[in-house]
Amino acid sequence: MAKKFNPLKNYQDTKKAIGFIPLSKATREDYERIGFKSGLEVHQQLKTSEKLFCHCPSGIYHDHDEYNAELIRHMRPTLSELGEYDGTALMEFKTKKEIIYRIHNRTACTYEVDDTPPFQINKEALDIALGISILSKLNIVGEVHITRKQYLDGSIPTGFQRTAILGVEGEIKLKNKKVRLIQLSIEEDSCREISDIGHVRTFKTDRLGMPLIETVTYPDMVTPEELREAAEFIRFLNRSTGKVRTGIGSGREDVNVSCEGGDRVEIKGVAHNKWIPKLSHNESFRQYALLNIRKLLEAKVKDSASWHISHFKPSNPEIEFNSSHIIEAVEKGYSVVLVNLPQFHGILSHFTQTGKTFADELSGRLAVIACIGQPNMTHSEELEPSLSLTDQKKVETFLNSAENDSQLVIWGPEEDIQVALETIEERCKIAFVGVPQETRKSFKDGTTIFERVLPGPDRMYPDTDSPPIPLEEDHIECLRKNLPVDVSDRFDQMKKWKIPEDTFTYLLSKNMIPLIEQIHDEFGFGPKLVGIFLGHTFKNIEGKMNSHKNFSYKKIYGMFKYIHNNKLEPTIANKMIPVIYEHPDMIFSSILTSINYKQQSVDEVTAPIKILNEKFREIKYSRRNDVAINWLMGQVRMQALGNVPLKELRDEIEKIIQS
Repeated sequence: MAKKFNPLKNYQDTKKAIGFIPLSKATREDYERIGFKSGLEVHQQLKTSEKLFCHCPSGIYHDHDEYNAELIRHMRPTLSELGEYDGTALMEFKTKKEIIYRIHNRTACTYEVDDTPPFQINKEALDIALGISILSKLNIVGEVHITRKQYLDGSIPTGFQRTAILGVEGEIKLKNKKVRLIQLSIEEDSCREISDIGHVRTFKTDRLGMPLIETVTYPDMVTPEELREAAEFIRFLNRSTGKVRTGIGSGREDVNVSCEGGDRVEIKGVAHNKWIPKLSHNESFRQYALLNIRKLLEAKVKDSASWHISHFKPSNPEIEFNSSHIIEAVEKGYSVVLVNLPQFHGILSHFTQTGKTFADELSGRLAVIACIGQPNMTHSEELEPSLSLTDQKKVETFLNSAENDSQLVIWGPEEDIQVALETIEERCKIAFVGVPQETRKSFKDGTTIFERVLPGPDRMYPDTDSPPIPLEEDHIECLRKNLPVDVSDRFDQMKKWKIPEDTFTYLLSKNMIPLIEQIHDEFGFGPKLVGIFLGHTFKNIEGKMNSHKNFSYKKIYGMFKYIHNNKLEPTIANKMIPVIYEHPDMIFSSILTSINYKQQSVDEVTAPIKILNEKFREIKYSRRNDVAINWLMGQVRMQALGNVPLKELRDEIEKIIQS
């Protein structure tokens, strides 16, 4: 290893060299500089009673320890129509995974475990998906052709997912641009993963087969915020139908990101749209960093085709090295191997993500492909070294390393070491090319790790068990006539109502605009008043309190109906809603009693104002009327709720103190 080399300084220098800046400081010009480009694949579960290709109930989940049987499978790849193997399938096959499925009789049948062919596609799910396709301004296909999409990660017992394209070439309208849609597909959801340890991966099958749609955009978003806006719009569009599931796991985004000179990388299963900006920002700069690594390697290695790693297995690593990692690995019965990376000096500590370096690219693949859990290696350029200088010198001596080489120490079960060595060499060779197409797993802090090689078209082939389904034009027109208002029009509608813009996301995500319309049309309460109540007051209640299982938005409608019928002022809703949220089965008159509400006229509410005003003059130094009015409003506000509009109350107080 080169003398006086500081890995932490190299990390900081390479971070500066690529011009990395945090998301909070990035501008549109920064994304233009690196050529940021991104698209979405938005998955959304549909609200149906049955699964997509069988009659098992949909939307019922079981605890991890609740199951009636286990099924064990080992996956192997199959050839596509063109006689090719998909790269992802080959990678998964290399992992030698044993897949365990935990099955519950209530939510699975012989179809789920691939013992019988599929039933006819769920017509309810198909109609919901077609309606959303029309809303997305997609061109509806003439016939539905069901195909098989190969999955060897074990998430589907059959090894493939049944899917069908319903619409192509549509668009959505954001604030400042239109985003093109490639297609919308209907497909069956996969299993829920419980654990993934070593060569054993365990799933639950309760979610398997639930109807799901996938909306795919073109890579039209050129900033992370545009990307989030598009994801939100598609979510609002789906939820506007009232026919999709909500809650954790019901909607998931795959975010496709690249930078100029890079390649498409899929960030898989992003559960929260608020994570999207940071994840896509970091991924674009990670690719930009990998391109800089390629540039550095091109200057060092003239013949990358002949580049290879070398390795050495010490006979007594627990004696020869003092590293706690190595000693612990030997105690577990693992093999310890030293690896030399020719001309990679300065590469392992090169910045890729915040707190991560190129070495993490290797460690991540070792965990997934070779199935040796993390930590699975140490190296010569750690930001916080775990190898002493003495141990590092021993590693270099064993490997006969040159000055510009870097070294790894890896450990794991003996049967996994060969795959580990192949994985290291393969990933290092990719570094000479640039950015690998891969799927990455997301984390809350905005970083990602390797999950698998990005699937290609070779994993698709026709489903011979399912005949084509013709779509009649009359049926499509019937669906078209029963669609909700376009999301873009909803934005314009809320602006016209003068509802505060900070409520828009909440109101659209909860599909509350129809509720506002209904309350306004039937009871005459202003849409601005109702929108503020739902978007501010009720949102706050929902975020801080636990609702009763019987609570639904119908209770809000019923509350406003009661307020209207009993000629109460709508401000009383602010006091009623916390009680309704926790006790939805209480009758409204009892709720008023519980909050100590007493019906009073304007004169009764304002009767104590003169005395209170005299008291204010005695105890307050200020003689300003506006200060007095605010204080008096506070004194009688509780009596006014439900009885007097607050503006009218203020006007009455002004008259009294001015007289």
